[in-house]
Amino acid sequence: MQYNTLGNTDLRVSRLCLGCMTFGEPSRGNHAWTLPEESSRPIIKRALEGGINFFDTANSYSDGSSEEIVGRALRDFARRDEVVVATKVFHRVGDLPEGLSRAQILRSIDDSLTRLGMEYVDILQIHRWDYTTPIEETLEALNDVVKAGKARYIGASSMHASQFAQALALQKQHGWAPFVTMQDHYNLIYREEEREMLPLCWQEGVAVIPWSPLARGRLTRPWGETTARLVSDDVGKNLYDESDKNDAQIAERLAGVSEALGATRAQVALAWLLSKRGVAAPIIVMGRILLY
Repeated sequence: MQYNTLGNTDLRVSRLCLGCMTFGEPSRGNHAWTLPEESSRPIIKRALEGGINFFDTANSYSDGSSEEIVGRALRDFARRDEVVVATKVFHRVGDLPEGLSRAQILRSIDDSLTRLGMEYVDILQIHRWDYTTPIEETLEALNDVVKAGKARYIGASSMHASQFAQALALQKQHGWAPFVTMQDHYNLIYREEEREMLPLCWQEGVAVIPWSPLARGRLTRPWGETTARLVSDDVGKNLYDESDKNDAQIAERLAGVSEALGATRAQVALAWLLSKRGVAAPIIVMGRILLY
């Protein structure tokens, strides 16, 4: 495994980040395809054995059970100073409403730390832009979380480049803790981020950690081949169904390159992402362990 420094931080992370949305009790949350703890733990352990030290979860994944599973596994299989743990705040969890008000952020980080069984997270990310809360309130609350030692750094996810630029400017103006990561939607078949977000992140020294680097599995198998998750994944359908014909052509080219190189489609798609300036660690997910 290769490692690099994550943007303007002192965090040394693996070039692949393990996304933990797959881990969670199926009876909690909105996804029946998530893996319960007994199936999740071997995957987390194998990831650690393979050199992955960067883990991304969220307070809302499976109603908090993802954080619980990940926290217990990391305590059992690794030392705290060996891993980099990122979580997120925004979506509704239990009786905690959706949003990024000061009260919601301060309560959410405490709840996340309890579920993870940790004294701090390495990165607390805002999962979405909150259109109902003044951004200044959100940014000041995030700064206070860092000052309290509950998060070492803060990051952002899934917003317009203009919004991100506004937030970064306000952080500079007030001397607040800056966003150090951008978790955005970026892969071979969705490249909109190349217009504005990636240049902005490079200019500001913000590390890019793309989600859905394999287009929710579409870049790993023959086009049209389906899985149980693909059939039930409404989010994936919203992201990709409208561009299906164009995406299929890209997938066919990917298949040809992969065959010529003697590599898997996933390997080529990830290598392409990792070659892009500013991309630090694509967030991959694993639903099972493959033995070679």
